[in-house]
Amino acid sequence: MLKVRNICMLQPRRWRSGSKKRWNLLQHKKNNCDRALDSFDDFYGSVYGGRWKNMRAALLTEHKYVAMVNNFGDTEQTCSMLEMDGAINIKSLIQLAQERQEENATNSSQFLGEEKRAHYDIDDKLDALLRKQQEREVAAIYPTDDNHVQPQQLNYERSQQKEENLDTDSSYEPSLTRALEEDVQLDASRLVDPQFGTGGLYEYMPANTIKGMEDWVAESEHYKYYQTSADFSLAIEPEQNFKYPEHLAIYTYEMGNCSDFKPPRQCLTGVLSHFLMDGASVLPPLFLQVLPGERVLDACAAPGGKSLLMLQTLHLDQLICNDVQESRLNKLRHVMQEYLFDYKQRWAGQRLIFSQSDARNLDEFDSYDKILVDVPCTTDRHVLMHQDNNIFKPTRIKERLRIPELQAGILANCLRLLKPGGSLVYSTCSLSPVQNDGVVHMALQKVFTEHGITATIKDLSQQTALLGDIYKFVQPKGLKYGQMVIPYLPANFGPMYFSKITRNT
Repeated sequence: MLKVRNICMLQPRRWRSGSKKRWNLLQHKKNNCDRALDSFDDFYGSVYGGRWKNMRAALLTEHKYVAMVNNFGDTEQTCSMLEMDGAINIKSLIQLAQERQEENATNSSQFLGEEKRAHYDIDDKLDALLRKQQEREVAAIYPTDDNHVQPQQLNYERSQQKEENLDTDSSYEPSLTRALEEDVQLDASRLVDPQFGTGGLYEYMPANTIKGMEDWVAESEHYKYYQTSADFSLAIEPEQNFKYPEHLAIYTYEMGNCSDFKPPRQCLTGVLSHFLMDGASVLPPLFLQVLPGERVLDACAAPGGKSLLMLQTLHLDQLICNDVQESRLNKLRHVMQEYLFDYKQRWAGQRLIFSQSDARNLDEFDSYDKILVDVPCTTDRHVLMHQDNNIFKPTRIKERLRIPELQAGILANCLRLLKPGGSLVYSTCSLSPVQNDGVVHMALQKVFTEHGITATIKDLSQQTALLGDIYKFVQPKGLKYGQMVIPYLPANFGPMYFSKITRNT
């Protein structure tokens, strides 16, 4: 005899109304990473065109690391372990590239790849983006009907919001004219006398200011930081001197190999064997070319990977690590304690000095030989992968749009901190031309206008050509002041922009 069992089917409940939200709305609710991706698709898609699709895929994939061997641990054993796993010393790859350049000196341009020969004009694209963004903002504020006239450009200058200038502001004339034609009585004081009733409350009064506009930053203002016309003294020349530090050992896997490195192990000296970091992050401190006897500043040092690399060259007599927050400095101290042997006796307070300050307020002018200026930025890869501390959070939009202003302030002040003849490297982990070339231009203009400081841009194209087997560089013609590593799936490093500047006077 067959037994029949009752089978109960559970079906997800969809809330139709009330305080509970429907499940499909919750599924498609936008988070901070989604907002960042939408912004990048709109901005970078217009700037980089067809190549953005590949860059986008790489940004949404876990990035590739390199392993920097700790010279204060079991160096030989660590190098052997990494080589047994198939990793390659970057130093050997650079030597091979140098040999190829010597053999093909007349055709050295071929090592820059097809990227250098493909030219696209970022200036025109950013101008178009600015116009499009302004049109969006105008449409959002002014309705698009036949009875309203839209201004060609929004003006957010406070000086033009003062009452004495209202009479000459032509943007309100159409509204006033229509009001007068309709015989509407305008009560300037807007005071209602009870004996005449409350009819005055409903009379038409044209608005002359937007509440809170003085604290609002337009998205289109973000693009205005990118300028191309130089009205200050500037020289651009090739960087002739480049020497890879003899004692610096950094390992990577060949292009297309996405193997993971083994985690660091503790050495006999008590420190960790190697430090893992994004491969593009090694380039700014490497191109800074620190030398023995130099006084060096890392203006925005945390979390500490670039500072540690400069110490691993064994060249530095003194490194000053500065950051604005105590919590970030604590992370930096923790890294140094893990990797520097006899940290308290030999390093802290002597060869390694910590400073907590906004880099815009440092005032040891004309005192540093080299400065690394790795400024806060939109951190393009981070904001697509992590919700926490995301600059695209709605409450941080004003902070995000003012990032170029912060970056230019830091760079301009660091140029003043340099000795005449000293060099700095400015870097970001952003693809934005505004935060990269745009900020360099702004800072150079500021120090020339306000302090009479002139500078020379060092063209690093010859040096980046030596690293073409490891990184994917954007073509130099699209950049005026620097070079950039772009995300690329077979070599998923970056993004990383860097510009080397030498102070003249």
